[in-house]
Amino acid sequence: MSTNELPLLPTTVIGSHAIPSWFWTAIESIDKDEYGPTDITETFNDAVTIAIQDQEQTGIDIISDGEMQRWYFVQKFYSRMKGLVNDPPLRKIGLYGYDTPPRYHNTSRIEVPNGLGIVEEFSAAKTKTNKPIKATCPGPLTLTMHIRPHKPYNNRLDLANDFAEVINLELKNLVKAGADYIQLDEPSFAVIPGELDDWVNLFNKATNGVNAKIALHICFGNLTSRPRGKRTYEWMFPKVLETNSDQLVLEYANREMSEINLWKKFNITRELGAGVIDIKSFYIETPEDVAERIDAILQYCDPEKLYINPDCGFFQLPRWVTVKKLEAMVKGTKIVRQKLLGNS
Repeated sequence: MSTNELPLLPTTVIGSHAIPSWFWTAIESIDKDEYGPTDITETFNDAVTIAIQDQEQTGIDIISDGEMQRWYFVQKFYSRMKGLVNDPPLRKIGLYGYDTPPRYHNTSRIEVPNGLGIVEEFSAAKTKTNKPIKATCPGPLTLTMHIRPHKPYNNRLDLANDFAEVINLELKNLVKAGADYIQLDEPSFAVIPGELDDWVNLFNKATNGVNAKIALHICFGNLTSRPRGKRTYEWMFPKVLETNSDQLVLEYANREMSEINLWKKFNITRELGAGVIDIKSFYIETPEDVAERIDAILQYCDPEKLYINPDCGFFQLPRWVTVKKLEAMVKGTKIVRQKLLGNS
C-alpha cells in the first residue's frame, strides 16, 4: 500500500517507539564498550524490527522505524557533527529534567560531513516492511536545543540557519531514497522564546525544493512525560500557515482536546495530524475514548483532511503501554471510519 491508497482517517505515529526492556541494558553494555561493532549493529537492527512489528500488528496505516537508532531525540545527531565539545550538565542530582541532558558548545563553524543519518535509517526500514513509512527529522531550531553557540555564530538563530541547509540536503536525499511523507519535529516552536517570523523562515529554508508531503509537528516537550512550553497554539496562527507544510501535526489529547476549533476559526484547508492519544499518561484509552475525540475534531476539520496519531512519540512510555494505546487508537479510528463510510 502506498500513501496514495490510504483509508479515510489514516492512522500513523509521530516517530519514536517505546524502548524494549532488553534494549536499555544493551545500551548500558554498549556504553561500557562491552559490545563489538557487529553486536551493536545487530542490537539496533533488532530494535527497529520490533518497533515496526508492533506498529504492523496493531494495524497502524503509516508507520515509522521507531527512531530506534537515535537516542534522546537529538543526542545521536551531535555525534555526527564536527566542531562541538561537551559542556558539564547543569544539574546531576535528582530527577532527570530539561536541565539534565548533555550540553555542547561549538569551537568553530559546525560541520555535518556525512549527513544526519536519517536516509540510512529510512532505507533500512524499507527493507523490513511493505507499509508506507513516514520519515522524521528534527527541525533546524530544535536541532540547536542543546548547543550554546559561540563565535562565529552570534546566536542560536545563526546556528539554526546552518542546520537548515544540512536538513534541506538530508530531506532531498530522503526523497531520492523513496520517502514521500516527511515530518519535521519542531517542539522548539512552542518551548523556546523567539520570533515566529524567524522560525517560519527557518522551516521554509529547510524544506525548500523538497518534493514530498511535508508535515510540521509542534508539541510542548516530552522529557520524562513532562511538557516544557506554555500549552497553547493559537498565538502561532495564522503565521504558522506560512510554513511550506502540507500538514500540521498537533497535540490535543494531553490538553483535553483544547483548541480543536482552530481549523474552523482560521479557515484552514491543509491537513491536520490530530493527537488523540495521551503519551504523557499511563491511562489506557478505550476505543470509545478515541472515537469520541475524533468525533469532536470532525466538528471543525473535514475527514478527508484528517490523520490520526498520538500526541507525540512513545519513547518515554513502557512498551506494553504503548502497544495497548496503539491498539485503542486503531480500533477507535475504525469506529469513526465505519460510521462515516456508512453514512456516505
